[in-house]
Amino acid sequence: MKITEMTAVQLSAAIRTGETTAVEAAEAVLAQIEKTDKDYNCYVTVDREGALAQAKKVQERIEAGELTGPLAGVPVALKDNLCMEGLLTTCSSKILHNFVPTYTAEAVKNLQKAGAVILGKTNMDEFAMGSTTETSAYGPTKNPRNPEHVPGGSSGGSAAAVAAGECIYAIGSDTGGSIRQPASYCGVVGMKPTYGTVSRYGLIAYGSSLDQIGPLTKDVTDCAAVLEVLASHDEKDSTSLSREDTDFTSALQEDVKGLRIGIPGDYLGEGLDDEVRTAVLQAAEALKNQGAIVEQFDLSLVEYAIPAYYTIAAAEASSNLERFDGIKYGYRTEDYAGLHNMYKKSRSEGFGEEVKRRIMLGSFVLSSGYYDAYYLKALKVKALIKKAFDQAFAKYDIILGPVAPATAPKLGESLADPIQMYLGDIYTIAVNLAGLPGISLPCGQDRKGLPIGLQLIGDCFQEKKLIRAAYTYELCAKRL
Repeated sequence: MKITEMTAVQLSAAIRTGETTAVEAAEAVLAQIEKTDKDYNCYVTVDREGALAQAKKVQERIEAGELTGPLAGVPVALKDNLCMEGLLTTCSSKILHNFVPTYTAEAVKNLQKAGAVILGKTNMDEFAMGSTTETSAYGPTKNPRNPEHVPGGSSGGSAAAVAAGECIYAIGSDTGGSIRQPASYCGVVGMKPTYGTVSRYGLIAYGSSLDQIGPLTKDVTDCAAVLEVLASHDEKDSTSLSREDTDFTSALQEDVKGLRIGIPGDYLGEGLDDEVRTAVLQAAEALKNQGAIVEQFDLSLVEYAIPAYYTIAAAEASSNLERFDGIKYGYRTEDYAGLHNMYKKSRSEGFGEEVKRRIMLGSFVLSSGYYDAYYLKALKVKALIKKAFDQAFAKYDIILGPVAPATAPKLGESLADPIQMYLGDIYTIAVNLAGLPGISLPCGQDRKGLPIGLQLIGDCFQEKKLIRAAYTYELCAKRL
């Protein structure tokens, strides 16, 4: 098997047994990037020299018996909103075109401790705002399954890099589905853990109460192994949780007997593509045949999730993006008259259209006279959505449904209609509003050969149930 076709767990085992080396693995993936990235545009920055130097050091530590984990020596790509000391980090925005951090994100440090070899930074929707990776200042990423289509977003570069063999696995961030939706579009596995499981220190913020870092991988085994490394308590992040149950690989068992799975009827109604509905229901049937108890139920408040999400996310974005002013770092306009004019021109020239739209929306809902009418009301709806999920999880172990209403749209289609793009997040955003874990995994293709994603949602801290169900389904799908 070619190195670029291996999973992370397979490759690390091959490195440990001496079949290959960390340096050979890095060289093989770098060669693949050189060969195909001009077609897909998955990367903003490729750190060739840095990756090979890391691989050499990691190989020495593997041979000395210091590194024995399932990610040692395995090449990984980072979404371009995760800081790494000395490596250009732009959020795919002109306003951060020259920003080189002086510190490293905690999640990235955890990867480094595990012996991961970091290849570079992947393309994304600017400041993670978008669902197609077309709002990037560095041009759109294309879907390796069909380059005429988008890879999803905002972690589209990470998902596409995994699908194209331009990394063995990748790290993304998920504010309203930004790991799960591109995983679905590109036919890979993506997981958003319970809010607070992975430290957000060093993640450039979009919506702080919603953002969560997670893995994009080739299979469920890799997903569990990577999440186990990422998860840790961090005093530098006030929302970070101290958890004892992060041995996620222990959940890799083919066993769903007696598992109660609920399918929200609201997720199967109007707006869902027929082929997606069929594939998702077939996946549910496969789990039922393995002994799971599957039934439909009514999950209320679904139609309120999108307005609540975009109100809260935009409000937090307008606050978080206030710091990009052309003074401290990043882009500064060349021609200006006075301080206020410099602020205005730097931000007008540095931010893209979608980011400006959300900053303006956020500033509006936080403004005097509208705060109660919009932002406060959205927070109340968020609490009601959490309550609806609590009621559902009193009856079910897992909620099953689609990731997106349809498969990947063609390049250019979504940007022409931003509202339609927002509606594409209908099945993913409620998970972020409630702080829940969710996983996306492939469950078939449509007639055009584009991947369809299955979403499994769990209650807080129930990642292991999701991994067990996903692993069981994956094995069933392989046997078909």
